[in-house]
Amino acid sequence: MVAEPYQHEAYGAQDGARLVADIGGTNARFALETAPGHIEAVATLPCAAYAQFTDAVRAYLGGHAGKRVRHAAIAIANPVDGDLVKMTNHCWEFSIERARTELGLDTLLVVNDFAALAMSVPQLAAQDLVQVGGGAAAADAVIGLVGAGTGLGVAGLIPAGGSWTVLQSEGGHAAFSPCDAREQAILEFCWQRWDHVSAERLVSGPGLSLIHEALAASKGLRAPVLDPAVIVERGLDGSDVLCAEVLDVFCGMLGTVAANVAVTLCARGGIYIGGGVVPRLGEWFARSPFRARFENKGRFSSYNARIPCFVIHASCPALAGAAALLQQHLAQQQQEQQEQPQRRERDGTEARHAHA
Repeated sequence: MVAEPYQHEAYGAQDGARLVADIGGTNARFALETAPGHIEAVATLPCAAYAQFTDAVRAYLGGHAGKRVRHAAIAIANPVDGDLVKMTNHCWEFSIERARTELGLDTLLVVNDFAALAMSVPQLAAQDLVQVGGGAAAADAVIGLVGAGTGLGVAGLIPAGGSWTVLQSEGGHAAFSPCDAREQAILEFCWQRWDHVSAERLVSGPGLSLIHEALAASKGLRAPVLDPAVIVERGLDGSDVLCAEVLDVFCGMLGTVAANVAVTLCARGGIYIGGGVVPRLGEWFARSPFRARFENKGRFSSYNARIPCFVIHASCPALAGAAALLQQHLAQQQQEQQEQPQRRERDGTEARHAHA
């Protein structure tokens, strides 16, 4: 991996621990950053167990009453635009400022979960990654991310003068693009329910169940609706031919999504694959249709063939990414505060000259 770790200066003891969280449609993972880059006390809470986002935060912090927390960064599986956050794949809805006040925090930074995952990439160790095809990642090049979990996340990471800038995206909601007759039939099955079928409908955990249902219908089978975890288990152990076909179809579709991200971003720094689904596929994923589909890009097939793909196997990497984004945010605030007296003095000088 060519990315250099994101560096940040130590913060003072007066700041106390910092709260970081990674909130998906199913689970909310919380942790404390007790020193720069040191994440501990990771806990996973089911979102459905709490009526409000702030209830889950209080439940976690209640187990760490001795820790002083002033600053928090929340990575959430949702677009973040303005003060109001309304989750796409869960019922939580909240005002960032109101939540900050209710929780007694000085800072509550809310970012897209894949922005946080992207920011974690430069910090990942070699043992956290499994390469699937391609050559060496190009130095100082754009990195792309995709990940299937409760939804489908997409993001980019752009080199910027020795550091990194996150490109946030809602690319998972781009229209699904079929690449063969079987996928076209699945799309037509989905059109019976939705006018717009996003990639996320199919390339996600719930998408595994939908693909299973669509394939069964195309074969005239009366198959029960299966949980995604069951489909993965049966598909990998070979006990269910239909489930095995679902995994093949899913990995091919993911290959299309990843290939589109690669050419859209010119992601010669590699494509990183996060989310909860692919790591569960283990070594089988490297033998799946994913890589062949990734490289099947017409006139750009040789271009994509050189791009490496990496499956992220780190535990809760978005927490480290959220911590890095929080430090970046606080450092920027501090710099702006330091520049304010100079700016006021400059504005005053200009005003005096204007009246002279």
